[in-house]
Amino acid sequence: MAVRISGVNLLDGKRLVIALTRVFGIGQSLSKEILKRLNIDENVKTSELTSSEETKLRDYIADKLTVEGELRREITMNIKHHKDLNTYIGSRHAKGLPVRGQRTKTNSRTVRGNVRRTAGSGRKSSSEKT
Repeated sequence: MAVRISGVNLLDGKRLVIALTRVFGIGQSLSKEILKRLNIDENVKTSELTSSEETKLRDYIADKLTVEGELRREITMNIKHHKDLNTYIGSRHAKGLPVRGQRTKTNSRTVRGNVRRTAGSGRKSSSEKT
C-alpha cells in the first residue's frame, strides 16, 4: 500500500528520506530534519512504515510545512506581486529571462526553454535553390 502525503503517493521501494522529496517543497535536508524530529529512521523503506509513524509524518507535514499546491500558489502570488509593482524582478519574470543576475549572452537556455537562437553565417550552399 502506497503512503500518501499531501496528495502525493510516495514510492514503496525507496528509502523514506528519498521518497519524501517527491513532495513539492521538501528536499533532502528538510526530509532528514523532519525524520530526525519525529524519531523515524531515514533508512526505513516507505513500505515498512508503521501506521502510527505514517500518521505522525502526515500530521507533521500538514501542520508545520507549506507544501504542494499551497506552496505553488504562494510562489505564483509572489511573482504576480513583483509584476504588479513593475520591479526589475517582475519584468525579468514577464520576459522569461533569468531573474537573479545571471549572464544572458550565453548560458540562459534553461530559463528560456533551451531556445537556440544562433544562426550560421547566413550563406546558403551553391546547390541550394535561392
